[in-house]
Order: sequence, then structure tokens, then C-alpha cells
Amino acid sequence: MRRLTALWAAALLLAGLASARAAADQPRLKVVATFSTLSSLVREVGGDRIDLSTLVPVGASPEDYQPAPNDIATLHAAQVLFENGGGIEAWLDRTVDNAKNAGLKIVTLSDGLPHKGDNPHLWMDPVLAKRYVDRIAAALSAADPPGSDVYRHNAQRFGKELDALQHEIAKKIATIPPEHRAMIVFHNAWQYYNDRFGIRTVGVVELSPGQDPSPKYIADLVTLAKDNHVRAVFAEPEYSPKLVQSLAESAGIKTVDDLYDDSIASSGPVHDYPSMLRYDTDVIVRALK
Repeated sequence: MRRLTALWAAALLLAGLASARAAADQPRLKVVATFSTLSSLVREVGGDRIDLSTLVPVGASPEDYQPAPNDIATLHAAQVLFENGGGIEAWLDRTVDNAKNAGLKIVTLSDGLPHKGDNPHLWMDPVLAKRYVDRIAAALSAADPPGSDVYRHNAQRFGKELDALQHEIAKKIATIPPEHRAMIVFHNAWQYYNDRFGIRTVGVVELSPGQDPSPKYIADLVTLAKDNHVRAVFAEPEYSPKLVQSLAESAGIKTVDDLYDDSIASSGPVHDYPSMLRYDTDVIVRALK
């Protein structure tokens, strides 16, 4: 009897090893995301079942990115492409056309979600980021049906993490006196975050990517900053700090130039989507308190 039990256990072990080997030998789904913040969300859902590439390098902006020849090759080999949409990747359509990949499945993550005017930065609200995650899981499952259970499980796990993150951020923002919850930002990547957590977006320095505002516009922002008791003007590292510093000096307020929204490194304090929002929240709270 013991011999039969041992043989049965050995057979199960061999079957498990064979199954694991077969899974390891199966080619991974070739997936592309346009910029690194989206890649962080896709990686949480796809895990080891996908081979993930990112088009826009860390430190560059997806709003004014100039595609390279290797981006065309990446898209030519891809099976699924995740873009944000809303106009932030104005350069993408021509790049996809040049890739000549008729089988490429393109998923626009912000489609059908509640846009605020033409502002495309919906992912900065963790509630909307959770909607992105659900769409990522659905798209990966359609492209790789055998992995659907894995994708669904990962999306559910990460969705709970995003729920907890939302509550964590709300508690931190609540420590800012209500009269101090006001921001002037370099470009309006923060509207969805601010609206979710009760911060007023008083003004925006750069209304259109790459276009410097007029001196009169800056003067009006200085007046707005003073009238609304704004304590700091906020920007991101990939943008020139000169305009922000000029505005801050004229208004007599602080300059904060290390917020992140569309660029996430693979290591350091900002290495994935949750760490990005935690880092940004801590920076905002310190500046406004």
C-alpha cells in the first residue's frame, strides 16, 4: 500500500513538473504600453505571462515624445498595445501605421470614462486607475484565454490595493488645513487627483505642451496665488523649472519641482503606480501644511 502511495505521489509530482515546464516554454504575450505609468498598471495585471515593452522612456513626456525607429519595430512585433488616449499620445497613430501590424490589438484605456474637458490624465485618480486595471485584465484575457484566471486574479488583488491607497491618500490630505488645499501647477496633470481628494486647482502655468505663457498670463497667476493664499507652485522634473521659479518668486511662495505623473522608474522611491501616488501625496502634504 505504501509503495502504491509513493508511486502515486511521484506521478503527481512528475505531472506538476511537466505542466510547469510546458507553461514556462509557452511564448509570453508581447505587450506594449505607451508610457511607464501605464506599464506599471499593465505589469501588475500581466505578471510573468507577458513580455512588456514601453515606448516613451523614463524621464520623457508622452505629450511631446518623438518616436524612434525602434518603436516601430517594437509595435510591429507586438500583440497588444495599451494607450491612454485623450490626445496625450498625438504621435502614436502615425507610429502604429508605420509599424504595419494588422494583428495588433489597440486598447485605449480612458475611452468612455468621465473626462474633464480635454484633460487626459485620468490615471491620477486611483478610482479611475482601477477602471484601467479592469480593462487591462479584459484585454489580456481576450488575447491570451489560457491566462484569463491569472489576469482576473491579479486585477482583483491590485484593485483592493488601489482601494486601500485611495483611503490612505484621503487621510493624509485631510491633515492639510482646508484653507491651504490649493495648488498652482505647471501643467494640469493634477485635476483628477485634486478633484478626488478635495484640493483646488487654482491655476496652470503651461496651458498647451511646449507653449510658454505670456507675461500677462503669469502676472494673472501671481494675483490668483495671492488671492487664494496658495502656498506652493508644483511641477515635474522633466519640465524646465524657470517659469515655475519666476512665478513662485513673484508670488512669494515655495517651488516644488519633484512631482511625478507620467514617468515611473524601475527602482527608487517612485518605482510603481502606488509608490508614485504615495510619494506625490507626501510631497503635496509637506508643501501645503
